[in-house]
Amino acid sequence: MKANGEIATLALKSVIMRDYKKLDVWKKVHTTYLFIKKDIVSKFPKDERFELTAQLNRAALSIPLNIVEGCGRFSDKDFAHFLDTALGSTNEVDYCCFAALELKYITDENYQLINNLINEVRAMLISFLKFLRKE
Repeated sequence: MKANGEIATLALKSVIMRDYKKLDVWKKVHTTYLFIKKDIVSKFPKDERFELTAQLNRAALSIPLNIVEGCGRFSDKDFAHFLDTALGSTNEVDYCCFAALELKYITDENYQLINNLINEVRAMLISFLKFLRKE
């Protein structure tokens, strides 16, 4: 049988738990991930599948996954840690897409689209981090 304090803590956690699907930053990054998966890496040459393709896929998926994992954390400090990691992955995606452009794996048009999305995600993450840290 659980002690009253433990039950109260569990009840409080369930009230505070964030629903990632309601976060604007998650919605934006989910759209960005789908665009990268369907319209960016699918254009890469097959011989890149173990290098740039795999790295970009991992980094792009890491952003929404870190937001989701952070939503399951109890404190704003813990949540911010996962948003920091998502921000790092955002920067990684940014570079991978720039490299893909330079290597002529993607068009200028697709690069501009993904670059705009990534910049929006970056700004949203930074803003959210500032809010959580009360800066």
